[in-house]
Amino acid sequence: MQTLRLIPDDDGIAQAAALLTRGECVAIPTETVYGLAANARDGGAVARIYHAKGRPSFNPLIVHIPDLAAARAIATLPAQALTLAYAFWPGPLTMVLPLRADAGIASLVTAGLDTIGLRVPAHPVAQALLRASGLPLAAPSANASGRISPTTADHVLDRDTGLDGRIAAVLDGGPCPVGLESTIIGWPEGRATLLRPGGIPAETIQAALGQSLARHEADPSAPNAPGQLTSHYAPRAPLRLNAEPRPDETHLAFGTPGPLSLSASGDLTEAAARLFDLLRRADAIGRPISVAPIPDHGLGRAINDRLRRAAAPRD
Repeated sequence: MQTLRLIPDDDGIAQAAALLTRGECVAIPTETVYGLAANARDGGAVARIYHAKGRPSFNPLIVHIPDLAAARAIATLPAQALTLAYAFWPGPLTMVLPLRADAGIASLVTAGLDTIGLRVPAHPVAQALLRASGLPLAAPSANASGRISPTTADHVLDRDTGLDGRIAAVLDGGPCPVGLESTIIGWPEGRATLLRPGGIPAETIQAALGQSLARHEADPSAPNAPGQLTSHYAPRAPLRLNAEPRPDETHLAFGTPGPLSLSASGDLTEAAARLFDLLRRADAIGRPISVAPIPDHGLGRAINDRLRRAAAPRD
């Protein structure tokens, strides 16, 4: 299969929408990372996502929709979910919600669960495609399962670590401005719970709710949201965290300048946007990688979550 690179003009968006309608997979830009999109109502199309990524089918997918009205047609939103939707949609927030019996979503999307992860992306290209296709789009990150998430179309098309030749097209919307996957909130025991840190700091969500978030200890063998596998976002090289550099390592700095500095000024927003791209660049050098300590607050929690999973032992 030849993977097309589509320009995100009217013709490119129309072509991408036509491919999705035919059951193909198309990589699309969002404000977080590039997602591998397929029609969430078509089980065969969703199966192509799992096949292209090599993703285990017990790992549920996030469905992208254009607005709150579309969310209400798929899931039941409790009062707190509406509060968060009004505050953060469109944006890098996913909510895991009770699935409506009449939603028409393919069972592969939810991995057989009675809940579904929904997100309204803020990226204008993703919004244009959602409206042009008229489809809810299941869209995990557009990379081989467990590997570094893509933040550019070039990452998606990388011949060694990407999906070139495995998917129909990539809609090239430029670099992703947030650079980390969405924050995931759910209500597994009736209380708002942080299922995955991400592009919106937990502190910001707690302020909107007026209460603290419960923390969830995920079972990697039975995840109830994406991003809960023990080993995830991983480069090929071994990764050492909270580290001072060694002569035989490629070092990702933080708070100091350098060609592989996440942020010379110690800015967590800049570090989040650069994380996956710099991990890829470091991995291409072919040496072990070390990463400087990252403050564990705000977006730093999401950065450290990705780094811990990237450094975890692999099967």
